[in-house]
Amino acid sequence: MERMLDTNRLRVFRAVIAEGSVARAATNLGYTPSAVSQQVSTLQRETGLSLIERSGRGIVATATGRLLAAEADAVLERLARLESLTADLRAGRVGSLTVSHFASAGSTWIPPIVATLSREFPGLRLDLRLTELHQGSAEEPDVEIFVEGANSTPLTGYDIRPLLTEPYLAVLPVGHRLADRQQIALAELAEESWVDNDVARGSCRQILLDACAAAGFSPGFQIETQDYPTAVAFVAAGAGITVLPRLGLGTPPAGVRVVALEDPTPTRSILVRSRQSLRNNPAVRRLLGLLDTRVSASS
Repeated sequence: MERMLDTNRLRVFRAVIAEGSVARAATNLGYTPSAVSQQVSTLQRETGLSLIERSGRGIVATATGRLLAAEADAVLERLARLESLTADLRAGRVGSLTVSHFASAGSTWIPPIVATLSREFPGLRLDLRLTELHQGSAEEPDVEIFVEGANSTPLTGYDIRPLLTEPYLAVLPVGHRLADRQQIALAELAEESWVDNDVARGSCRQILLDACAAAGFSPGFQIETQDYPTAVAFVAAGAGITVLPRLGLGTPPAGVRVVALEDPTPTRSILVRSRQSLRNNPAVRRLLGLLDTRVSASS
């Protein structure tokens, strides 16, 4: 099997041809003349070609050597661009990151994080993906914010750490019999008309169903909505009550009251995972730092 050409020998050969002198090429490259001569001799032996010949006190490329040098120029130029791209990717200056998140994290944490990353890494392309719309996708994200227990792509090859454990809250219409309470038992909502708020029927909804089962009832969903803000709008209009995680509440509109739950208090744990291969990527490290700041601000 033929061996691949050594790119360093090609560089040395190009320097010798450009200078017309082994000594001058050696000076430019920081090598000894004997080391340069050895590299060129090895390249000739490996290729089986005569690449240079003596011309007076210097050297010139043979016709074969000129052809190889011309092709080497294109290869070395592309390699230089690849090396530059690799350095930029390590520094987070260019390239792309795929970031997956669930809806309430996307509306609360993601916008300011993306705005900062866009300013600090202007060559970075961010591919943002809403988990609820990409369930079952075979493509693994570079960074993902997810709820513990949620269906996700395989977690091998990732660093995983917790971000936040947050309670669920009851959202009631103004004037509701329980609206002036500081805290209510979950079972006190058993006979209410519920507004469903999780079209994905995912882990966040299951956490609520499990808590209701522990309190001895199943919620009576009278209205199904697609997301938390829509469900809260229905509550504000007096159509029923809803229960959702604190992060999903946002800024409550006029017309609702938010009350803490107990006996039991449903909670969800939010985690972040990032590729182990990107541990030293400056953009990923900055993203995770910004995420920690946003989480602390919302706690």
